[in-house]
Amino acid sequence: MDITQLIIAALIALMALFIIYDELILPRRYGVVRLRVDLRRRQPLDGLIFIGLLGIVLWNNLSQHGPQLTTTLLMVLCALALWVFWIRRPRLWLKDQGLFYAGVWIAYTRIQDMKLSEDGVLVIQLEQRRLLVRVRQIDDLERIWQTLMEIR
Repeated sequence: MDITQLIIAALIALMALFIIYDELILPRRYGVVRLRVDLRRRQPLDGLIFIGLLGIVLWNNLSQHGPQLTTTLLMVLCALALWVFWIRRPRLWLKDQGLFYAGVWIAYTRIQDMKLSEDGVLVIQLEQRRLLVRVRQIDDLERIWQTLMEIR
């Protein structure tokens, strides 16, 4: 196995670990899920560019009659990238003591202020940064607000 195949295998392992964490571990951390809300994708073009670059590398490997293992690893990486960037939905998980946003735990005690912008984006102000929660359905904002009021 050469260095290229090792790098691709490492990327596959990292993406698989992320998928396992995001789909299986995250919902079970810090207690029961009070509310799960699907969010809009932030940068769908980034995923398209990454998959396009992988396609170019795969095509180059096929046209140069590269190693079969590299071709297989690239196809697995493309499938995982499709899952992460296009099939999987980003989610907001509200729990009893805090929330998960973009895979990061945020305790409710860190929230300084919350506002709703005119275009339907929930702005959560933390100590030093703002979270912009863009929901897929506008009705989810009401559900988030009701759940947060029940918890507090």
